[in-house]
Amino acid sequence: MTHSRPSVIAIDGSAASGKSTVAAKLADWLGYLYFDTGVMYRAVTWAVLNRGIDVDDEAAVSQVAETLAIRVLPDGPADGRQYTVLADGQDVTWEIRTPEVEAAIGRVSSYPRVRAALTEQQRQIAAGGSIVMVGRDIGTVVLPNADLKIFMRASAEERARRRFREKQALGKPANYQQILEAIIERDRQDAEKPISPMIPAPDAVIIDTDNLTVEQVVERVKQLITARETSPS
Repeated sequence: MTHSRPSVIAIDGSAASGKSTVAAKLADWLGYLYFDTGVMYRAVTWAVLNRGIDVDDEAAVSQVAETLAIRVLPDGPADGRQYTVLADGQDVTWEIRTPEVEAAIGRVSSYPRVRAALTEQQRQIAAGGSIVMVGRDIGTVVLPNADLKIFMRASAEERARRRFREKQALGKPANYQQILEAIIERDRQDAEKPISPMIPAPDAVIIDTDNLTVEQVVERVKQLITARETSPS
């Protein structure tokens, strides 16, 4: 007896662990919707900074999350983007990747009302199935009943190198040490969050990507899916 293909796949992991690239390729292979929840938190953080709101003002930040209209489109200008992010109709796809947003997102995403507002939107998006959803607490909080859960990790140094090369390839200013320090600080904030800390779900498959190419990670996940489709009941 064969099992059906997992309809809802949750991929979690630290910043620059490769999860977004892997998820996009996997979704393309499956013919599923690819959705990176991190861009929603980045969009809220960008809006907070853009409006001059203090990131320590929990009430004001939370109100932004509850009222900001965020749209993620699967296409856009041919400038290296995987998707287009709109915040209240404004294209902020690249603005949400700045060091300023990187430094503040950990604080913004720690607030309960921010997480509640965005989690509800994410669950609605996943309700139709046939989706690969990426984030940091998808398998533990957003979609605890996901059919397949993956948790990807890599050393801070390797992740900083990836971000550095990514920015260079796009012709954008890049400082390796600054990127590394931001990643280390983000990891600390994520691990210490009282709500939705970045930890793998008990039933998640953990993949260390330090010495693996994107293609190798994608192939490993494909094998997991195929094995589940053909495993006996």
